[in-house]
Amino acid sequence: MDFRYAAILSLIQEYHDPKRYESASFLIWYLINYYRLDHLEAVDSVCDQRGDKGIDGIVVNDNAQTIIVFQSRLSQSERTVGDSGLREFAGTLAHFKDSESVGRLIESAGRAEVASLVKRLEIVKKVKEYEVRGEYLTNIDLDCNGAAFLQQVPVLDFVGRTVLNDTFISDERDVPIHKPVSFDVSSFQITEYSVDTDNRTFIAPIRANDLIQLDGISNQTLFTHNVRGPLGRTNVNKAIKESVRNHQLHKRFPLFHNGITMIAGDIEADENKITISDYFVVNGCQSLTALYYSQDNLTDNLYVLTKFIKVEPTSLLAKQITEFSNNQNGVKPRDFKANSSTQIRLQNEFKDIYEGRYYYEIKRGEESQSGTIISNEDAGLYLMAFDLKEPWGTHRKYEVFDDKHGDIFNRTEVTADRIVMCHVLREESEIASKEIDNTLFGKYVLTRYLLMFIVRQILEDEELGQEVIRRPENFVRSEENSVKFKESIRTLLTDVVIDLNDEVEQYGDDFDYRGRLRDEKWVVKLARTITTDRKKQVARKRIPSFKDDWESC
Repeated sequence: MDFRYAAILSLIQEYHDPKRYESASFLIWYLINYYRLDHLEAVDSVCDQRGDKGIDGIVVNDNAQTIIVFQSRLSQSERTVGDSGLREFAGTLAHFKDSESVGRLIESAGRAEVASLVKRLEIVKKVKEYEVRGEYLTNIDLDCNGAAFLQQVPVLDFVGRTVLNDTFISDERDVPIHKPVSFDVSSFQITEYSVDTDNRTFIAPIRANDLIQLDGISNQTLFTHNVRGPLGRTNVNKAIKESVRNHQLHKRFPLFHNGITMIAGDIEADENKITISDYFVVNGCQSLTALYYSQDNLTDNLYVLTKFIKVEPTSLLAKQITEFSNNQNGVKPRDFKANSSTQIRLQNEFKDIYEGRYYYEIKRGEESQSGTIISNEDAGLYLMAFDLKEPWGTHRKYEVFDDKHGDIFNRTEVTADRIVMCHVLREESEIASKEIDNTLFGKYVLTRYLLMFIVRQILEDEELGQEVIRRPENFVRSEENSVKFKESIRTLLTDVVIDLNDEVEQYGDDFDYRGRLRDEKWVVKLARTITTDRKKQVARKRIPSFKDDWESC
């Protein structure tokens, strides 16, 4: 990867905005590509306005009980980073020393985004029990002075060009070729299982110090065929590191660790050694990565039970081995609802009415049919914003198949027609949001659901709009009416955005749109203001009603 300034501008183009610093866009890109956050979560984690107290972003990992504070610097030159910037950042971490320090940070930050972010993440409460770490992100490397300072501050991590290059994983990477390697097994008896003449399996304890010498751990090419990359500081990885630090547990490590699975194009084994070539780790990425970064604490008493499978790495069998040996992925609430009568009914209804136009997906990985795919997760968010009138809660996706599943789906009025109608509203809201003057606010995902909510309020005030709510099939089932409905809603939203721009303009550049869109009182008040003003303008014949728009299409 090229991490020079000009190249990075191309990488972060999707996240760049005139009102957002380049370094903030760089941090968003980094959180998506290295921390594996989704777009919404990454944007939510970044402070992209002035007055941030030296804090550019915060990520809370509740599983690992870690608070990670980020500072991002994008350099146009090729110089290195010394200790001065790191010293300043280390001082910034003092804001997170304890609850009182965090409270003072919030108070002194005032309306700055960092104050809203800290409150939203509940740092005051969590800092009592969570570990606080700092991560300094940049596109250049560290000099000797900076490296020396890092040795004095163990809670501070530096991510520069070398680390970015070594740990970046791209789906466009060519399959690497790793040099053959041998493992000493003379002290143990190897277990062998032969499937046929071509596919054989060998199981033996392998010294951890030998495993971490394998090519491709730092840049993750060793795990090319694995279903997941490293997940960071998870509870599992944290536990592994703790056990590694306790040297008395090293001999017992195989007793409580599941081991590592490797596939190799060729394996040669005798009573003294196992030699492999054309190899990859397909299960144990998290463990081996954790061992690699804990190598200073490894001893020759620490062994890992390792399974070597002789199979062509690109074969169907290798793919099956990879998939079946990685069955520990958590089952999500959505999966439990996939076979519920409610979801099956909706899917069958879609097939009967909208076959070829829309397909309702109720199960992850299911084979979809032709037409536009609407997942039941998206449908739930649509209905949460439009029917339940709770757009401020749509960032909590998990609620769709958890506490709110019954409220959202188990209602007589929830039909395929209703979901398609909401889908059209969501699409048109996304188009309309591009005309919002405050581009950061306009690009934000929750803004689409705000627009859906406002449309709902407007439709409730008009007779034909009430018909849309009661009988959506009359507006979206036929393709002709569906086109008319889209055009009518598009015109309506054009007027809404004009009023929305006027309302948002008063907040200026320091507008905390993320916090506001989660604030029920603010959203309700804003929607009421816009709908009331529209009602007056329609009554005075200054703008057309929804009925006028519908009849003119």
